[in-house]
Formats: sequence, C-alpha cells, structure tokens
Amino acid sequence: MMEWYERHRTRRLRGTLLALTAAGGLLLTGCGASDTGDKSRTSDASEHNSGFPPHCPPRPQPGDRRAAGRHRLPRGRPPDHLSTFALDVDTASYGYARRALAEGRLPDPSTIRPEEFVNSFRQDYERPDGDGFTVTVDGARTDEENWSLIRVGLATRHAEQAGERPPAALTFVIDISGSMAEPGRLDLARQSLSVMTDRLRDDDSVAIVTFSDEAETVLPMTRLDGRRGEIHEVIDSLEPAESTNLGAGVETGYATAVEGLREGATNRVVLVSDALANTGDTDPDAILERIATERREHGITLFGVGVGSDYGDALMERLADRGDGHTVYVSNTEDAREVFCEQLPQNIELTAREAKAQVAFDPATVTEFRLVGYDNRHVADDDFRDDRVDGGEVGPGHTVTALYAVRTEPGADGHLATATVRWLDPDTRAPHEESGGLEAGDLDDSVWSAGRGLQVTATAAYFADALRRSSDHGYGSLPGAPYLDELSERAHTLAYRTEDEDVQQLADAIETASRMG
Repeated sequence: MMEWYERHRTRRLRGTLLALTAAGGLLLTGCGASDTGDKSRTSDASEHNSGFPPHCPPRPQPGDRRAAGRHRLPRGRPPDHLSTFALDVDTASYGYARRALAEGRLPDPSTIRPEEFVNSFRQDYERPDGDGFTVTVDGARTDEENWSLIRVGLATRHAEQAGERPPAALTFVIDISGSMAEPGRLDLARQSLSVMTDRLRDDDSVAIVTFSDEAETVLPMTRLDGRRGEIHEVIDSLEPAESTNLGAGVETGYATAVEGLREGATNRVVLVSDALANTGDTDPDAILERIATERREHGITLFGVGVGSDYGDALMERLADRGDGHTVYVSNTEDAREVFCEQLPQNIELTAREAKAQVAFDPATVTEFRLVGYDNRHVADDDFRDDRVDGGEVGPGHTVTALYAVRTEPGADGHLATATVRWLDPDTRAPHEESGGLEAGDLDDSVWSAGRGLQVTATAAYFADALRRSSDHGYGSLPGAPYLDELSERAHTLAYRTEDEDVQQLADAIETASRMG
C-alpha cells in the first residue's frame, strides 16, 4: 500500500498546486469562460450552463433537469413510470475521451456517452451459472435533498476458458487508407493482430479484408492449424494506401464472412478503422442495409475497434449499433493487447441476443427519474416484450450498468423500483427474463460512503456529465454533482483505497480535465 501511495503522491501534490493556481485565476475571471477562441465555450452563462468551464460548473438548481430521459410522475393520472432501453456494452467514448485529454484537449461533448464511461469499469455483480443475466439493484442518497442515484447492474456468466468456448470464424476488415499511416493506427493494428493470431486456437479461423478507395479480400477464411505463418505474412504486408471507402470495406467483409461461414462457430466481423470515411457510401444505415440479410439470417455481429487521434466516433458507434455489436477504442499497445488478446478471444461467443431492460419506478415513492446516457438506445415501453424490436447482443464475462437520478417523496419508505432484463437464447431464440428490486430502506446514506462499485459508477457518470456540459447541449447536471476538482480528489482517494489502476486512470483523467478548464 505504501509503495502504491509513494508512486502517486508526487502526481497528487502537483495536481493540488495546479488546482490552487486555477482557483486563483477563477477569482480574477469570476468563473467565466476562458478566452480560447472556442465558440462553444464563450456563450452567455445567463442563458445556459455552458458558459462555465468544466472544473467550475454552476451549482445545480432545484428542479433544473432538462436532459432527455427525464420523467416526472404526476399525481391524479396514470404516470409514465417505466424506462426501457436496449443493452449496450460499448466503451469507446471513455477511451477516446482519455486520448483527447492526454493530448491536451477537451473531448467534443457530442462524443461523450455516459453509459460508455460507466461500463468501462469492472463490477462485482453476482454472476449466473448459465447463459442469461443476474440483476442487481442498489443506490445511495446524494447531497441534493430527496435525490438519489440508483444503479441497475446486469451480469452474464464468466467467460469460458479458451478450450471450452465454441470455435471462432473472425473476418477482420482493416482500414489501410492514408489516414491510417499515423502512428498508433495501422501499425498498432498489425502488432495486435499478429499477437492475437498466436493466441487463437488451432480450430479457429481468420479472414482478412482490406479497404482504402476499394476493398479486397487478401485472405479468405483460413483455419489457423498449420497456417499461422501464412496469416502472419498477410498481416505484415498491410500498408497504408489512399482514401477511405468504409462502405465497400464493410460490404466486402460481410460477403467474405458469409462465404467462410462455419456452422457451430461464432461468426463475427471485426472492423478496425479510424472511421474517417470520405469515399463511397458514408451513411451507416445505407451501408448496413445492404448487408441486412447476412446480419439477420446468419447472425454475424460487428465488433468495431476505433483507432487514431482524429476518429469518426459517431459513424463507428452507429455502425456497431446497427450491426448488433459493440465498439471499443484503443490508443496504445496496452489497450490493443487487452482488446485483441484478452477480450476478443475470450468473449467471442454470445450468451444473449436482443437484450433489453425495463425499470418500473413506484409512483408512490418516486416523483421523478432520469436515465443517465443510453440516449440512442431508448426503446418504447410497449416494445419491451416485442422480440422483433432490436435490442443488444451480450457475451460472457460482461457487465452492463445503468444509472438513474431519482427524486423520491420526502420521507419515502417502501418499494422504489423493479428492474427486468429480457433476452433471447442465442441458439434457440427462446425468450427469458430476470428481475431484481430495491426498497427505500436499502439506499446507502451517501454516494461517497457506498461500496466501491457504486462509487466508481457515480464518479464516472459525474465526470461524463461535466464533460457534456462544457458546451451547450442542453444536458442538465446530475444531483449532487461536485466540482471537478472535488471529484478528482474523491477519485484519487478511491483509487488509493482500492489500489485499482483503472480507477487511478479515471482519477488522472478527471484531474487533467479540471486543470484544463
């Protein structure tokens, strides 16, 4: 513990001195926007919150909940007491935000998706014995009167050992356009694919499609047993070319995946790109509509791996959503090793298809609630049990967390909420459900004295909320939101207490954002 403390003490002291310097500057500027030339940060603070730098957000005003996803539960008529959304295990938004901060710039608020910040951290939810989910619901009170944060945690079974999972048939669609020549893009992809090739099993198969202005299948579906040398040669030969015809790459990738389809195996397309499409069809809906048959009939999912400091986040995220998959972002060799050598090989299979969650709040105790994030994953309440409506695909070893800001009746006692997850068996398509609930008496007295998992969830959500409010996007602050310098201190304390390197990275990112305000 002392060794860990000494390792981070110098950084903490430096951050404190910089925070004090920033505070002195704020006394002179009156917490006004910095003169950076960024128009999104020079708006009149009397009109909206975005006139304040992220380390000095305006204190939340009672009842000021402007964000999408807010629901009031009025008395005297049937209330809208349900919240329904498709599950999402993406984490790219958090990785890209950390990359931007490390390069000395605040991330674009439009790229901040709070659910991806929250889902970037390991949780200790109870796991089911077989396929499907467990449901954990907990929460804690905030510093704002009658407001709490309620967490819904869903967990799948642990990932099988490499020898116990089904074989994989992976089609890698690699962007070799000119923009991929930047260090940390194609070179990182080559290194990662090479290491992953050595770690996959002999009965796994790999195909490789490259695209620039056109797409080409440079390696048809090939069993690894006895062919690893040939696959390495193809990987080593990848070199950047010209423009980015992402549509052609995805279409050719799916065609190659279908041609090499293996019954009884997990068939997946893995897209590695900076998603800066500039040639051909650049609309994700149009791209994926052309391969709809392959996606629906053969169950081929899309796994998007984003790279590069200049990254088409919105395009990659929509492609993954429409492709029944998810996205991650890698910025260095450690990220790439975890994604390609641990996450992908271990979590190749699916344990649930079309997974959706619905949370029912009790109108007798809850007056208002807001789902944090999942803005483009909302599902109509009536469609929760309509299995034709698109949900999310989730594999083993995953946890999914949803956080709600909830205002309760003064002195509320009794039932608060019931969360239900519904999914289809990946093989039989049979529907299943699991539920969990929360009582008012089970709320912790404070977010900051709750268990490690809830504290990390709240810290990540508060951080994402602050980054979104760095320009005028109409997002209201979460209840009990601390200033970023205070949030940084709490995150550092949590990292010190848990000795968790992931939490330490979060604390460092918050500290960096606070200094940049």
